[in-house]
Amino acid sequence: MNTRKQIILSLALVGLSVGAVGVYSALASPEQPAGGAGGHAGHGGGGGPRSEQANPVRLTSDAARRIGVTYATAGARSLSQSVRAVGNVVYDETNLANVNPKIEGWVERLYVDFTGAPIRAGQPLMEVYSPMLVSAQEELILARRLVDQATGGGSERASTTARELLESSRRRLRYWDIPASEIARIERSGQTQRTLTLTAPASGIVVEKNVVQGMRIMPGMDLYKIANLATVWLDVDVFEKDLSLVRLGQHAAVTFEAYPGEEFDAVVRYVYPTLNAQARTGRVRLELRNPGGRLRPGMYATVELRGHGARSAVVVPRTAVLQTGERSIVFVRGANDMLTPREVQVGLAAGNDIEILSGLQVGDVVVSSASFLIDAESNLGAALGAMAGMEGMDSGAGSTGHEGHGAGAGAAPPAPAAPPAPAATPHAGH
Repeated sequence: MNTRKQIILSLALVGLSVGAVGVYSALASPEQPAGGAGGHAGHGGGGGPRSEQANPVRLTSDAARRIGVTYATAGARSLSQSVRAVGNVVYDETNLANVNPKIEGWVERLYVDFTGAPIRAGQPLMEVYSPMLVSAQEELILARRLVDQATGGGSERASTTARELLESSRRRLRYWDIPASEIARIERSGQTQRTLTLTAPASGIVVEKNVVQGMRIMPGMDLYKIANLATVWLDVDVFEKDLSLVRLGQHAAVTFEAYPGEEFDAVVRYVYPTLNAQARTGRVRLELRNPGGRLRPGMYATVELRGHGARSAVVVPRTAVLQTGERSIVFVRGANDMLTPREVQVGLAAGNDIEILSGLQVGDVVVSSASFLIDAESNLGAALGAMAGMEGMDSGAGSTGHEGHGAGAGAAPPAPAAPPAPAATPHAGH
């Protein structure tokens, strides 16, 4: 029973301690008004500052030099509205071409036989043998002979029919991408060719090759992909907050690691209507001229989108602003070396400076380096202030509740020693 009583009394003391802590926390909560301390003279800790709120910090010049604190003056200067971003070079999709046969056959000879080969429009790509082409050639030669015969002495109706048949044979070959020069040669010679030559539809570089000599080809197969690199695109990811500064036709300065010290000019051609939900960026397409093919798809680039003008603004160094996610704070230097935290609203950033929309005036001196140390000291002061308020409330409670019982107030802290007293009573009777 003695042990059970001791346990019960200990649990009761723990419960009282937890309740007291809850009371202290409630009194120190944000709902406690600033004048609460005046309304409760015996509870000085109830109005103490919160540990989350920063307090002014006094820092002498010698102490500032020791910990590396420097100062800067808020000034007004012309702030250009430019955006810096990164991007990568891609093909100009309007200058891509595919080579797809419209006939079935076999590749007898391959003229362009490796990826990366430069080609020009009309250049021979391959010689193809196709029974369908041989039949079409024979029909063309026959139609040519009928036209010649009808012109020599046939009726007008026969001549018209022969010309229509000739034109139909030519059109059939043209639909199969047979060059007009090849069709004319077949008509002149009057002889069928076992193979016909397929030519390139556009100039550029072979970026994909899916054919080898002797291969059987089918209609619709992608044999080559040709890209014209006279112009290239630059896909740039711009942060959501900067998208309002991007406009069609805007010029940008582009630099590449492959060409240090050289700057290329690009123009905004398209702003994508979607946003990357994970990265919070929007994509912008720029167009660059590429003489000599120096810019290769896949290259990374640094882009500076030049703004349409500049405006006067209050600016401070970026390092002077502490951004917590919910608010932005700077420490302003006042009289007697007092550093007071002040909430500000920030705007655009340009280089090492950032715009202050509200909260500062031109001429205010702010902490420009080691601001996090000042912030830590300020928050530590607030936390210690709150703890000091709690201790004062304990003392006040002891003195107020036991004003005439000095001994009782002194005996309150060693409360856990109370349980042994009941244990002595049963033994007294034995």
